Amino acid sequence: MAGPDSAELRRVVDAFPADIDGTDRVDDLLDGTYGRLTREWYPDLRIVTNSYAAGDILREAVLEHVEAVPSFRLSDGAAPLQDRRQALVEAGALFDEVTEIAGWYATLRSLVDDDPDDLTRFERLLHGFGYVLAHGLFLGASSPKRVVRRLRLAYRAVGVRIDDTTSEAGAERTAFTCPYRGVGAGIRGERWVCHEKLDRVDDGYVTYLAERGIDYQRPRGCRNTEQCYSTVARDAPAQWWPKTPPAAVDPSP
Repeated sequence: MAGPDSAELRRVVDAFPADIDGTDRVDDLLDGTYGRLTREWYPDLRIVTNSYAAGDILREAVLEHVEAVPSFRLSDGAAPLQDRRQALVEAGALFDEVTEIAGWYATLRSLVDDDPDDLTRFERLLHGFGYVLAHGLFLGASSPKRVVRRLRLAYRAVGVRIDDTTSEAGAERTAFTCPYRGVGAGIRGERWVCHEKLDRVDDGYVTYLAERGIDYQRPRGCRNTEQCYSTVARDAPAQWWPKTPPAAVDPSP
């Protein structure tokens, strides 16, 4: 099953940079993001890591938490937010840890992110099947609205129930319920079929659409709810810390 080595994951999580001396100042600059990251998100990350090591949760749950890191937005889609960029550059100049956290987060994300090289042979076949299928499924669909219509047809074709659809700020969101949530739950854990196997087909869609400038955020573990959500939007170079280090930001107007 896809997923990082639990000992390696724990080593990376434990390598989180030390607390900053001058928390109030860095939080003033980064709109409280540092405080939320260290006091709320990171302690929960350690709990999630321990649960993963114990075999109580799947890699998808770890990835979901890693993606939910508190963020300090540096752009609105492709449009730069210059005041916030300047604030991040200043924070990076005052506190080395601001840059170190960005590097640490990049390492963590790369460890838990989807990587075809980490998949089993069967999972790679599912990914490849999704990629090939996408060539027919999304043929001629060049906008998020057209892509999501085709995607919902694919969901329905495998018995997935569409519960709600919304459109906001150019992003198309689909709420649905997977009929296979409990398949294999006694042996592999709940949602194993939905989110460690069938989502490999979705990964093929992600790869295909990304090559064409469409950002498909496929469903994650959908914890604590019967429903899952996916979004389709035009790909945009959004920037935020800790994903973006201070050195990668141009603060000039």
